[in-house]
Amino acid sequence: MWHWMTALTALALTTTAAPALAQTRAAPADAVKLDTKRIDAMLAKMIADGRAVGGSVLVWKDGREVHFAARGVADREAARPFARDTLVQIYSMTKPVTGVALMQLWEQGKFRLDDPLARYLPDFANMQVQDGTGPDGKPLWRAASRPITIRDVLRHTAGFAYGDGPTAAHKAFAAADPLNPQNTLAEFGRRLAKVPLLSEPGTEWHYSVSVDVQALLVERLSGMKFTDYVQQHIFDPLKMREAGWHQPMDRLPRFAATYVKGPTGMARQPDAAMRERNFPGVPLTMGGAGIVAPIDDYMRFARMLLNGGELDGARLLKPATIRLMATDHLDPAIKEREWLMGKIDGGFGVNFAVRTARPATPDRNRGAVGEFFWDGAASTLFWVDPANNMAVVFFVQTFPFDGTLHTDIRKAVYGADYLGPKGD
Repeated sequence: MWHWMTALTALALTTTAAPALAQTRAAPADAVKLDTKRIDAMLAKMIADGRAVGGSVLVWKDGREVHFAARGVADREAARPFARDTLVQIYSMTKPVTGVALMQLWEQGKFRLDDPLARYLPDFANMQVQDGTGPDGKPLWRAASRPITIRDVLRHTAGFAYGDGPTAAHKAFAAADPLNPQNTLAEFGRRLAKVPLLSEPGTEWHYSVSVDVQALLVERLSGMKFTDYVQQHIFDPLKMREAGWHQPMDRLPRFAATYVKGPTGMARQPDAAMRERNFPGVPLTMGGAGIVAPIDDYMRFARMLLNGGELDGARLLKPATIRLMATDHLDPAIKEREWLMGKIDGGFGVNFAVRTARPATPDRNRGAVGEFFWDGAASTLFWVDPANNMAVVFFVQTFPFDGTLHTDIRKAVYGADYLGPKGD
């Protein structure tokens, strides 16, 4: 649907369709009815049943904060409570921040959505895909049928991998080690460009290093270091005073420990491994992960999205650009979507999952059509719900990723039977 549209046509269509922020507010019968006691009880239950050591949730609705709650501990061994100023590693909730940075440059006319990626990053000009296996059992490679576009990079259809896996392309990715924390973004790009693709560009959805490529694009198009660009154009205007990849050591006492759920309970991750990327930091500042932030900082980012790109007089993006980002960009012909459909009844936009239908069955995550969201590897979550004029940020630090926490916090916010308004 979006594949060969020009950026101008894409923007015009999203303005006409108004899929997200400009949609009609939920009618009283379909509006969420918040029960703060239900939210508090669910947060306490998550800790009591051993799925989290501590956590917090912040809800903003109809222009004001309506609820904050924190339960449990941020550091069990030190008996330090999970507090409002607790700093957490948000992992892939970094991705929407990077998407906003890149789309600011799109608004400035620095690129078109369907431009070839190689126009700006020439190393990606000759990508390959697997074409069977030779008599010796080794993979055969051929040139990809078309170039990777920036739109592919925005919606995870470029064909990139995200680590080791079962295919020869996965093995090549692991051998190249593009995400080695000692790499710079430039070195990351050079290594990744030599790795074959998992699939032809534009044909399949594979969660990937695409957002790290977006960070490299921000550097190339802006002429600034990626972290400096984000600080100057996102964190500072939004008054996100502590969010960042590199943290001063005097904030370390507020950094939440991360715990791994195992057969005998929650075990603490080694501190050295969890701290090295941020205190004080490593050379690779990924676009797809790495930000540490308190919950209020991230809520300011979410509120900006809910407000159509503006917060407290600081405009980061136009409302039409936010609508474009929060629109499903996956063609119906894209059938391979890995685990995406397990998260939401919908599709994927620019670094967000996008809800296009009501929850189909009782076990599905609650929410309203038009919402967009993303989460993080340590089970953090945020979502923006324009129909209910609401944004929610949920922090825990639990490995491995536990989707039941998200199902339950959504039930707590919406109610177990909530369907939301009809529509697309």
